[in-house]
Amino acid sequence: MPRQVDHEERRRRIVEAVCALIDEQGLEGVNLRDVAVRAEVSMGAVQRCFRTKEEMLRFALGHIGRRVTARAHGRVVASPAQSAASTVGHVVGEVALLGDEHRAEARIWLAFLAAAAVDPSLAAGLRTSYADLEGLLARLVAEASPALDARREARTLLALADGLTGHVLIGHRTAAEAADLLHAHLAGLWGMS
Repeated sequence: MPRQVDHEERRRRIVEAVCALIDEQGLEGVNLRDVAVRAEVSMGAVQRCFRTKEEMLRFALGHIGRRVTARAHGRVVASPAQSAASTVGHVVGEVALLGDEHRAEARIWLAFLAAAAVDPSLAAGLRTSYADLEGLLARLVAEASPALDARREARTLLALADGLTGHVLIGHRTAAEAADLLHAHLAGLWGMS
């Protein structure tokens, strides 16, 4: 009897291999042979899952975006007893990818961000992730302080989180300094000192 192939598991292994290669070498370090070796599958298996390198990269971008967004949504669900203001802080903290445990995701995200500046299909994937996060943050900001322009504040928070991610990755700020900057911005938003 032929062995059953779990296609979703294979795609997951391949995308994890793609992400590991991006983390180590950037987008230009991703090639079919290295992905197959890292995922422990044949090159043919990679090609059956993804017709082109671009399709594979778009899927990897979506994978990272879904992970970050799922964690952000998870912070909302995990903290229903907290105030909306503190939940905003937790969500923005997740999006900023400041923790050591998220350093690889931060490098991968910023590699995609740089490539998206010249690749419309990657830019579309990033816009989708940002739109979901912006919507979540806008709802929380509106709940925390109805007097604020929730959509504008959500956009500002996303831009601040992205900027701090880059600053931490290049060593311009430590993760603790970046977290302090986020906290100070949020305290100012809610009128606390």
